[in-house]
Amino acid sequence: MAALYISFLFQLLFCLVFSLPTGRNSICGYKSCPATKPSMLNVHLVPHTHDDVGWLKTVDQYYHGDRNNIQHAGVQYILDSVIDQLQKDPARRFIYVETAFFYRWWRQQSQNTRRIVTQLVNEGRLEFINGGWCMSDEATTHYSAVIDQMTLGLRFLNDTFGECGRPRVAWHIDPFGHAREHASIFAQMGYDGFFFGRLDYQDKARRMKTKEMEMLWRASESLTPPLADLFTGVLPNGYNPPEGFCWDQSCNDAPIRDDPDLEDYNVDEIVQRFLNVSYNQAAFYKTNHIIMTMGSDFQYENANLWYKNMDKLIKYVNALQAKGSKVNVLYSTPSCYLQELNLANLTWPLKTDDFFPYADDAHDFWTGYFTSRPALKLYERLSNSRLQTCNQLEVLGGPKSTSGPFGEGDSDTMKRAMGVAQHHDAVSGTEKQHVAYDYARRLATGWAHCEVLVRNSLAVLSGSESPRVFCENLNISVCPLTESSQKFSMNVYNPLGRTVSWPVRLPVNGSLYSVTDTKGKTVDSQVVPLSKSTQQMRRNRGYAKGELVFQVEAPPLGYTTYIISILKDEPPASSPKPTATRSIQNKFLKVTFDDTTGLLSSLTNLETNQTIRLTQNFYWYNASSGNNKESRQPSGAYIFRPNSSDPFVINKTAEIQIVTVSSTVQEVTQWFSPWVSQVVRLYEGHRELELEWTVGPVPIADGLGKEVITRLDTDIESSDYFYTDSNGREVLERRKDYRPTWDLKQTEPIAGNYYPINSRAYIKDDKHQLTVVTDRSQGVSSIYNGSLEIMLHRRLLYDDFRGVGEPLSEPGEFFDGLVARGRLLLTLTPPNMAADVHRPLAQGMVLQPLLSFQDGTPLANTKLEFSGLQDALPPAVHLLTLSQWDKDSVLIRLEHQYQAKESKTHSQPITVNLQKLFSTLEVLGASEMSLGANQWKEDMNRLQWNTAKASKPLPLSAKDPSPWEVTLNPMEIRTFLLQLRQL
Repeated sequence: MAALYISFLFQLLFCLVFSLPTGRNSICGYKSCPATKPSMLNVHLVPHTHDDVGWLKTVDQYYHGDRNNIQHAGVQYILDSVIDQLQKDPARRFIYVETAFFYRWWRQQSQNTRRIVTQLVNEGRLEFINGGWCMSDEATTHYSAVIDQMTLGLRFLNDTFGECGRPRVAWHIDPFGHAREHASIFAQMGYDGFFFGRLDYQDKARRMKTKEMEMLWRASESLTPPLADLFTGVLPNGYNPPEGFCWDQSCNDAPIRDDPDLEDYNVDEIVQRFLNVSYNQAAFYKTNHIIMTMGSDFQYENANLWYKNMDKLIKYVNALQAKGSKVNVLYSTPSCYLQELNLANLTWPLKTDDFFPYADDAHDFWTGYFTSRPALKLYERLSNSRLQTCNQLEVLGGPKSTSGPFGEGDSDTMKRAMGVAQHHDAVSGTEKQHVAYDYARRLATGWAHCEVLVRNSLAVLSGSESPRVFCENLNISVCPLTESSQKFSMNVYNPLGRTVSWPVRLPVNGSLYSVTDTKGKTVDSQVVPLSKSTQQMRRNRGYAKGELVFQVEAPPLGYTTYIISILKDEPPASSPKPTATRSIQNKFLKVTFDDTTGLLSSLTNLETNQTIRLTQNFYWYNASSGNNKESRQPSGAYIFRPNSSDPFVINKTAEIQIVTVSSTVQEVTQWFSPWVSQVVRLYEGHRELELEWTVGPVPIADGLGKEVITRLDTDIESSDYFYTDSNGREVLERRKDYRPTWDLKQTEPIAGNYYPINSRAYIKDDKHQLTVVTDRSQGVSSIYNGSLEIMLHRRLLYDDFRGVGEPLSEPGEFFDGLVARGRLLLTLTPPNMAADVHRPLAQGMVLQPLLSFQDGTPLANTKLEFSGLQDALPPAVHLLTLSQWDKDSVLIRLEHQYQAKESKTHSQPITVNLQKLFSTLEVLGASEMSLGANQWKEDMNRLQWNTAKASKPLPLSAKDPSPWEVTLNPMEIRTFLLQLRQL
C-alpha cells in the first residue's frame, strides 16, 4: 500500500505537465468536430501545409524564407498568415504538423499572439497532427531515434497547450514507403489513426477497385491486438488538392469568380466540376465521407487566397442542397474525418505486412534512397548512440553534468539536431548537397554541447577533473593524443544495460604497449600495421604507423578505465609480405579463402559444426541515364534503376595485401581495385565475422553512374525468401517478385526486389541461417537462391526528376568523390539459435561504447570503474531511454527486445523491479505513460475498429506482480516517469 500511495502522490505532483489549463471554452478534440449530414456525401476539406524540415533549402532557409531562388518558401509567413485568417471565421480550420518549425515560430510571438493561438487550439480550429519534431522517414530511421523525435515534439505541444495540443492522428503524407514498425509505434503512442499519401501504384489501383483504401493495420506479430492495431487510410490525391482546386499563390488554377454581372463568372462551372470530383473520389471509399487535402508544399504563405476561395466553394456547393444535391462540404481535420469513419461502425480489411518497396510507375522504384548518402547515414546512427550516452550521463552525473567544471553543457541541442535528422529528406539522403552539409553541421554542434555535459558527468562520477578528449576519427585511425602520448588512460562508457566486450583500435606509433585494466591486470594487446586504404583516407590528418588492438569489457550503464603505456618507442614493423593464407579462425568461427582468387570461400561455426560455402565480392550496377527505350527514368537520389540485371564485377580476384595473426585479432586485407578494399576480421572471443569495407571515390570518368553492392553467395537453400528488420525491431519475411497483398507485375527485377534494412537481414534454410548486421541503414535484396546483396554506395550523374534538381554525386572531403567505410558483421547459426546471437549484436552496433582519453596516469583518488545499475539487465530487456525530464524526474523506457516465438530462451515475459534498477538513484515514485510520454497510460482510450479477419492467438500477456515490478511481454515497450533521488 505504501508503494501505491507514493506512486499516487507522484502522479498528482506531475499532473500539471499533462493537464495544463486549456481555457474555459475548451472543446478541442473530437468534441470540436463540425456536424455532418448522414444522408449526404460529406466532403471534409483539410487546409494544410507540408513544410519539409530541410530539403532543397536548409531548415533555417525554409523558416526565414531565404534563398527563394531555389524554392519560394517561408514557414514563418505561413504561420503568420494562417493565424490571421483563422480569426476571421470560426468555421475555418487548419492543421499543422512539423513541431520543429512551430516551436521556433512560437518562441518569437508576443503574449497576445500566444493567447490567440491558444484559443484557436482550445476550440479545435488549429489542430496539431502527427506532432513529432519532423515527419520522419520510414525506411532509413531506427526506432529509437523515431521515438525520441516524436517525444520531443509531443512534449513541447503538451507543455504549451495541454490536452488540446495532443495529436490524435499520425500523418505521413510524403515519406516514400511505409514501415510496419512505424505503425506499431504510433499505435503504442495512443494515436487513433494514420494517413499517408504514397503507396505502390499497383497496390493503389487494386485498392481503389476493391474499396480497400482504408484498412486496419495490424503492425506487430508479437503484441496482443489491439495494442499495435492502427486504422490506416490512403489519401486520394497524395497530399495535394484535387486537380483544378489549388488556390495558393504558387498555383495557376482559376479563382472562384462569383459576381454574376461580370463576364468571367464561373461559379456554376467550378461547382459542377467539384461535384464530379467528389463523386469520382467517393467511388473508391466505403463510407459517405471523403477527405480532400487542400494544400501542399509550403503553401498558405498568403492564406487569404485559400480561405477566400474555399469559403465560396463551401457556400455555393452547399447551396445546391436546397435543389436536391446530396453533397455537403465542410472545413474539417483528419481527426474529425477519422471520427466519422469510426462512427460508421464498418468492418475493415486487415493489413499485416508493410508498404515497401514504393513505386510510382513501372520503372520508377524508390529504393535507391535506402543507401543514398552512406556517410550521412552512418553519422546519424553514431549520433544517436552519442545522444543516448549524453542523456544517460546527464541523469547519472546529476545537476553538475550540465553546469560543472568544464562549463555549461546540454542534451537539448543534440535532441533537436537528431530530431531534424529523422526527417524524410534528411537521413534518407534525398536532399541537396548543401542541405546535407547543414544536417551534419547540426549533429556536430549538438555533440559539441553534449561533449561538455559528458566531461562534467564523468568528472563527477570519477572524481577527476583532468582534461578529457574525444577522438572523432578513429575509423580512419586518427587521434592526436594516442599517436603522441607515452602514457594515457582510456575511459570506456557503455550505454547498454549489460556488460559488453568490444574491440578497440587506437592509432599509435610505438611497436609494443602495455594495457592494464582497473585491477592492474595486463590485457592482451597487439600493434597491427595500418592498411593502405586507411592511409589514403586520412591523408595528412594523422601520422600513426599502426593500430593498437585490444578487447575492453565495460560494465552495464557505466564505465571502466584502461591504462596504456608505450614499451617500445619505435615504429611498428612494416606490413609482412602476405603468405598463401588458407584460413583464419578463433574458437568460434573459421573462415577460408580461395587459393586462386583470394576471395572468401567458406564459413564454419565451430560450436555447432556447421559449414557453408560463402563467396563474397563487390559489384556495381550501371545506373540508368534515362535514355532507355522502355522509360526515360534515370537513377537518382530516390530512384534505383540499373540499366541491366547483371552487375559488373569490380574484380574477379582479390589481392591479399596484409595478413595479421595474433592472440587478439586475425585479419586479412583484400584489395579489389584502387577504390574498393576490405579487411576480413575475427576478434578473439567473438562469434561474428567482421567485414570492414572501404568504397570510393567511385570513378565516373567513364560517364557511367554506379550503384555499388557487395554480394554474399552461399549454398543455403533460401528458395527466394529473405528477411529484413523493420526500423531495427521486428523482422519481416520477403520473397523475390512477390507482394503479400496483391499480384505483382514485376517490371524492374533488381530495384523492385530491394528493401530497407536498419540493422540486420538474413537468409536461411532448415539447418543454417546467415545473418548480416549493418552499421547504418542500407538497401538489401536476394536476387539469387542462397544470395544476399547489400548496396553500399551510390554515385550518379543524373537527377531523377523528383524535385532535388541535382545528381547524387557527393564530392567528399577532398573533392574527388566521397569515400565511405563501414562494417558488416556476419553470423552463422542454426535458425532456432539465431536471434540469441543477432539481437544483442545488432543492439551493440546501434549503441556503441564511447571512448574518451586523458593524458598521463589517473590521480590516486580517481574512481576507475562505475555502473549505474545494481545488476545487469536480463538478456531480453533493454533500457531504451534514460533521460532527464525535469529537475526531479526522469523518463525511462524498458523494452523486451525479442519477438514472440523467436527465441526458446528469451521470448518469454520478463519482470524488472524499478526500485532495484539503479545503483546510485533511489526511485521514490513511478507513473506509467504512453510510448510518446504525453499521456498517462491509464488515460489512453483509443478508438476501436472492426476487422473481418481474426488475429492469430498469442499467449496471454503477463501482468505486473506488484506496483514496483514491471513485466515486459515480447516486443513490449513500457514508459515510466520516475521521481528519483541521488544516493
